[in-house]
Amino acid sequence: MGTPSTPHPGSPEEPLQLAELIERVDLDGLTARIDSLSYDDQWAEVVDLRDRCRAALSRGKQLWPAAAYAEYRMALDAPAAISASVLDSPADRFTFGPFAEVMASTHTFAQLSAHLPVAPSASMVVQERVCRGEDLRADDVARSQPDVLGLPLALELWEPIYPVATYAPSRLEAHTPTVPPYAVVAGGCADWRSFEDRAATEALRDLAHTWTTASNGRAHAIAVEGDAVGAVLALGVPCARLASISGAEALAWMCWTAASGGANGRRRGSAAGRHAAWWALTAIAGLADVPGDEPATADELGDALRDLRWFLWDDGAPATGWALRLAVEDPVEGLAWSLRASDARLQ
Repeated sequence: MGTPSTPHPGSPEEPLQLAELIERVDLDGLTARIDSLSYDDQWAEVVDLRDRCRAALSRGKQLWPAAAYAEYRMALDAPAAISASVLDSPADRFTFGPFAEVMASTHTFAQLSAHLPVAPSASMVVQERVCRGEDLRADDVARSQPDVLGLPLALELWEPIYPVATYAPSRLEAHTPTVPPYAVVAGGCADWRSFEDRAATEALRDLAHTWTTASNGRAHAIAVEGDAVGAVLALGVPCARLASISGAEALAWMCWTAASGGANGRRRGSAAGRHAAWWALTAIAGLADVPGDEPATADELGDALRDLRWFLWDDGAPATGWALRLAVEDPVEGLAWSLRASDARLQ
């Protein structure tokens, strides 16, 4: 990256142009200026522009979008010290996703670690880098961070390569995991009986929490005595197609859903998605914390993931928007669970 520079004291044109953009509240012009400075690695100027926009707020200039975009570009593209400086900024509420994930998408933990505070937000940076495959179990800075999510500092052998987001100046890409071919067709009657499993059904619905609370989404989960087919039909689906998937693939899908903002919500990030996926697995496996009991270990969760049978399903209708249709069965206990969650932009 280039060396930041500042306008020469004898050349007032640049400050005057910036001052004019601020006085006019020219958000398009300020955005273009931020892009130009960022592409030229003029990060001192980006910081100055951000500070001037913030200062103008006290004069009634509604320039917070420009200030937020400047900080987004700092998190995304600036050298690690500048990127880390915006970690705790409230401006990430107005951008594509949390700054912890944004900066972790373009910087290694070794680049960021010397510039991170000991804080919950820095713990999220750690976990975002873990989702991207870094093993930080021996890193003293990572180990010193608060254990916010209760997740290990490396991916377990039974976990997938999680689907992570790619950030760009004007867009966010977070592709779904691969959809396997559907093979099992089920319809009509099935031998099932619903039963109450609040922990598991709430954990499944919570995978789509952002879709249902910050967007237009819906989520319905059910637990039954029976198999996966019965659990799907218990949702009121007249006919369904099922595809068997591995436990690792199921975790990938659950993480993708929980990380996503859906149609209109703000993205939560891969670290939050991984945490939600682990919690759903814990609840389904009956390993949710009970007062006085020890929390489930990673080995116990890995064993449960392998013992359960996982499926994606659909009803044959064209897929639109954001969706997770998941079913899981415990063949030993004769229990099964299913989730139908979706979100779409309103026409």
